[in-house]
Amino acid sequence: MAQTTVDGVEGVQGLVGRHLGHSDWVEVTQEQVQQFADATGDHQWIHVDVERAKKESPFGGPVAHGYLTLSLVPSLLPQIVEITGFRMGVNYGTEKVRFPSPVPVGSRVRAGATLASATPFDGGIAMNMDVTVLFEGQTKPAMVPTFYNRPNL
Repeated sequence: MAQTTVDGVEGVQGLVGRHLGHSDWVEVTQEQVQQFADATGDHQWIHVDVERAKKESPFGGPVAHGYLTLSLVPSLLPQIVEITGFRMGVNYGTEKVRFPSPVPVGSRVRAGATLASATPFDGGIAMNMDVTVLFEGQTKPAMVPTFYNRPNL
């Protein structure tokens, strides 16, 4: 269940500048990391070679791919905000994606979101949502992107 629910263009505009809430915590597993490596071809040892990462990595073990962390956001955002009154929504892109802190495999992450802007257009609204992904026990963000979405009427 989403922490924030809003309906239509006017409802979305009323959320600008508001923190919308946080998702549940989700564990990042070695199996996910391996599947992501297989899907993308990124088999760098800091992600997939558990024993080597424990011995040689400055992180003390394997870490999730940054883009794996990014790919979790579409499953976390619906836990934060539900937007109704639109026929469909389109993920329009991201901007300024940063990965300030690596996510250790086995840690739990969650997302928080703030609606930065909402600009109506003919047939919908363009939204910029600032997202922060943290992993449990860490105050420094793991990832900070801005997402652009365009719900259409």
